Amino acid sequence: MDTGLRVSADSVPYLPLREHEANASDDARLKELGYKQELSRSLTAIANFSVTFSIVSVITGLTTMYGTGLTFGGPVTMIYGWPIVSMLTMIVGLAMSEICSAYPTSGGLYYWSAKLSGNEWGPLAAWFTGCEHWVGSFRSIDLSLSAIFVIYAFCFQMVSGREKMALPSHTVTNGSVLVDSGQSRLTELGYKQELKRDLSMFSNFAFSFSIISVLTGITTLYNTGLIFGGPVSLVYGWFIAGGFTMFVGLSMAEICSSYPTSGGLYYWSAKLAGQNWAPLASWLTGWFNIVGQWAVTTSVDFSLAQLISVIILLSTGGKNGGGYEASKYVVIAFHGAILLIHAIINSLPISVLSFFGQLAAAWNLIGVVLLMILIPSVSTERASAKFVFTHFNTDNGEGINSKVYIFVLGLLMSQYTLTGYDASAHMTEETKSADKNGPKGIISSIGISIIFGWGYLLGITFAVTNIPFLLSENNDAGGYAIAEIFYLAFKNRYGNGVGGIICLGVVAIAIFFCGMSSVTSNSRMAYAFSRDGAMPLSSLWHKVNKQEVPINAVWLSAFISFCMALTSLGSLVAFQAMVSIATIGLYIAYALPIFFRVTLARKSFRPGPFNLGRFGILVGWIAVIWVATISVLFSLPVAYPITSETLNYTPVAVCGLLVLTISSWIISARHWFTGPITNIDT
Repeated sequence: MDTGLRVSADSVPYLPLREHEANASDDARLKELGYKQELSRSLTAIANFSVTFSIVSVITGLTTMYGTGLTFGGPVTMIYGWPIVSMLTMIVGLAMSEICSAYPTSGGLYYWSAKLSGNEWGPLAAWFTGCEHWVGSFRSIDLSLSAIFVIYAFCFQMVSGREKMALPSHTVTNGSVLVDSGQSRLTELGYKQELKRDLSMFSNFAFSFSIISVLTGITTLYNTGLIFGGPVSLVYGWFIAGGFTMFVGLSMAEICSSYPTSGGLYYWSAKLAGQNWAPLASWLTGWFNIVGQWAVTTSVDFSLAQLISVIILLSTGGKNGGGYEASKYVVIAFHGAILLIHAIINSLPISVLSFFGQLAAAWNLIGVVLLMILIPSVSTERASAKFVFTHFNTDNGEGINSKVYIFVLGLLMSQYTLTGYDASAHMTEETKSADKNGPKGIISSIGISIIFGWGYLLGITFAVTNIPFLLSENNDAGGYAIAEIFYLAFKNRYGNGVGGIICLGVVAIAIFFCGMSSVTSNSRMAYAFSRDGAMPLSSLWHKVNKQEVPINAVWLSAFISFCMALTSLGSLVAFQAMVSIATIGLYIAYALPIFFRVTLARKSFRPGPFNLGRFGILVGWIAVIWVATISVLFSLPVAYPITSETLNYTPVAVCGLLVLTISSWIISARHWFTGPITNIDT
């Protein structure tokens, strides 16, 4: 397919992965390892997954060992032990996956041990691992020992000499120079490498994971979940929203693998919509994306400012003890100070920012595990399992009685939390092997957030015993449900709520990191969008400094997010209308390129190293339908009777953005905006 892009003469061509090429590369690798291709190579990714998934079989394992769980610890061991074991198992799986990628043979574990242990220890390592693996078919503990032995051999090899591993290179050769595959693809797409490509796959993941930040989203909108459905909406709604979000993420990851540029969504729309529709598709997607991102930063940092005010309130005695209640002007001052710090951090070199991103991911992971165990353990009064898994709160005080309607509104907390993972796409021009690691960042951030978010929800909800009291503005936290839960848990057990305030501090730091990463993603989007001339004063916003940081775009993003928060001084209703774009507006931007991929580009799309194969179209349609569904559901009234104070301004805000975008296109942009502009001369 002719992309119409200019390519540097010395650039390395990008070779999209096709089925016959994939088989050829697999056969070649097997031959390199010394084996003939004797088995039929016809399994797809889903077929390969199905074999392992059916062996894991949660129904089998849980049914068989449920008695053990009840005997040793009961519900607490089963509910909290599951995510702990899952997390550590994921680490084992990641280590094994890396080795499998280098040595894709049916021998598996014992072959890996032989290759990783070196010539001297190879035979013994292979014999031991092979025997343990075979016996492990009957005894799972020996299978675990085999996996541990393989990872031990891997570590041994890392110590004795990494160069001996002979792992396939993630770079491509350009004469005598090794060129990063992501940089090679960027060159073919017509862009210079202007940003410093220094991020690892984990760093890329860390930015998206810290923006999703389950501690941020769940803490901020936990009240909404309690009001609309309570525990049932929280516990089950999380998996419904999470499952469909994964479909959206998979489709985005597939497109990201083919087009790893900082422009992300709007660039994808341009290339997938075809030459005739490219400018309009790019314009619409770009503005929905960047405004949605600004709204995310606004809502995240404003929620942090509100939480800080609640922490101060509780620290000075609480609402019923004469504590200090911050005015709206103090809250907006907090918001401005937070944005200032975020802008300063984002002005630092990407290597420093990468450290903060990884610290943010670690803080979120550790914080979730700590709080999900600590809070219900400290609480003197805990909810029963029946309450957590079956109680449906219909007493919302909003005049809504339909359980289905209530449940739908309760999904907002989950869907709001699971946003922002497009950051992995916007960071691709700074990520090594971005055509592979960008998609991994998107998928892993969603998957891990779903697991840890559910654990956090369960832990907090087990400490809920009186929903009306938690939501009452007359409690010590002024109606901030999670703050009241934390505060009461420690106050009832130890006589004071200091421990709860410290726990709120853990959440506040997680929200701080979330806002920091949001500014990072915003600035990269603004940099790319202005590079293509789509923003006013574009030449100013796409400049980079000596540290290869888009410094002007950083400060622009912080400034606009502050201006959007100023609407809260006039009316919280107006502010809610502004930040509603953070969920619906951003998801519309997610859906547009996916829609073009499954329609206009159905036959012409060239997949990259990560692709969904024949399932790409099906997954894409599910993603588009889900976004269309939530766009309607979250636009429904949230209270009756409908007044100026109870009106859901989401459709007003989103339609307003659509009208402005279309109007600007008709009046002006259609005459000069042609879509993404390459900056490499032939």
